[in-house]
Amino acid sequence: MTAEAGIKASTGINSSIDTPLTALPSPGFWRRVFCGLYEQLILLGVIALLFIVPNLILGIVFSVSLPSWLTFFYLYAVLAVYFVWYWTHSGQTLAMQTWRVKLVTNSGMRLTRRQAVWRYVYGSLWLIPCIILQSVAELQKWGIIGLLFTVALFLWPLTIYLDPRQRQSLPDRLGKTKLILLPKISAKK
Repeated sequence: MTAEAGIKASTGINSSIDTPLTALPSPGFWRRVFCGLYEQLILLGVIALLFIVPNLILGIVFSVSLPSWLTFFYLYAVLAVYFVWYWTHSGQTLAMQTWRVKLVTNSGMRLTRRQAVWRYVYGSLWLIPCIILQSVAELQKWGIIGLLFTVALFLWPLTIYLDPRQRQSLPDRLGKTKLILLPKISAKK
């Protein structure tokens, strides 16, 4: 079974429709925003389980607190494992499944682990302007969280308008991947 046929079977796309994945449209700005918002809600659980719990155990049992730079890299790695695993196995995180968005290579294939890691790195480049803005504006606590939230959810998805023909974001163009909008699954009678 080809990758495209497997995707068609797993997404419920009628096999009589011969539309290649590369011909499917790109999700629009608001679908990306809502998918990102839902993704952040799901990531609260991931972070609680794989980040907060181990840090609480370290603090309570061993009275150890990780330095902030190590905490950042640990959190970055936890999120990398989450995204890379989903992107290489199904091309969709839980939020992407809900919003019918799928990540594929430019040729419509499933991402390799290397491609998924690079897509994650490119997708996290939005942190750079946040770090610069935070250092210039000297934001504290909720100001930092508001900045991260605004850039990640609203400003970063606006990069689709830099590519008006295919509407692919900066991370997708750099990673040679694309987000596609899967068709609705028709209810069987």
